Amino acid sequence: MELRHLRYFLAVADCGHVTRAAQRLHISQPPLSRAIRELEIELGVDLFVRQRQRIALTPAGVAMVEDAKAVVAKADGLIRHARALSSGESGRIRVGYVDGAMQGGVLSAHLRNLRSHCPTLVVDLVAASTETQLKALADNQLDIAILYTPREWPDGIACSKLLSDGMKLVLSTDDALVSRRAIAPSDLEASSWVALPREGDAYWRDRFLQQCATAGFCPDIRYEVAQLSALLGLVEAGAGRAFAQASISRAGNQGLVLRSLPWWKYTVDYWLAWRRHSPVPSVGQFLKANRVTDSVKSRYD
Repeated sequence: MELRHLRYFLAVADCGHVTRAAQRLHISQPPLSRAIRELEIELGVDLFVRQRQRIALTPAGVAMVEDAKAVVAKADGLIRHARALSSGESGRIRVGYVDGAMQGGVLSAHLRNLRSHCPTLVVDLVAASTETQLKALADNQLDIAILYTPREWPDGIACSKLLSDGMKLVLSTDDALVSRRAIAPSDLEASSWVALPREGDAYWRDRFLQQCATAGFCPDIRYEVAQLSALLGLVEAGAGRAFAQASISRAGNQGLVLRSLPWWKYTVDYWLAWRRHSPVPSVGQFLKANRVTDSVKSRYD
């Protein structure tokens, strides 16, 4: 017995006429009649009573209809599921992200788009640093990475810039500068500072201090933390001041005040990255949902 036998049987049962059923199935009448007869022979029972112009179900045929429908529906569901897996619309996708992408809403925006596009796709989230995510991509442990600009891009990784995020001064609500209408570089001279080092970069401090000196002040870096959430927590506790990406203001952090400084021009860049060759099908769906096409240029193009 083949699945087509059951489909043909249900079509004839529904139409009550072989010719009309053949038209619905887009086949000629002889192979349809032959398939029905093959099914009856295999089952060892007559399914239809043949009349002059019409055909009617026998009691055995009536009893067979619901079972046939269940089998066909199960098979159709299996086919749809297989196609969804093949296209990436179903299954799983592993998405890595840096802490700032969570704090600033970059991650949630992309996941929202993906859920609207592929509601049955299961997303496994992995919080990790930029360098850890790049290694996980290369080792096939991640499918998509949302990260900061790395020291260098490894071979085989495609990328698309998501956002160049401006930076704001982060202050505790108890900070004396909160009441100032304008904050000048001299107001930050020698103040206690909480910094977020660039991952794996031994020279980040020198460059950051140079940027501050160029702006006109010299901070006293008291704390170095690996996570943006830890930086915000220390500032809120009054441990020091800090710079953080402007997008975190959407979170409405209580206990913190974010101030724009027109004279501080540096940004934090977010990137979307994936394996350039042989990505899993769900990666294509992620890119499509977020309007990033497979033809996006990588840094090598």
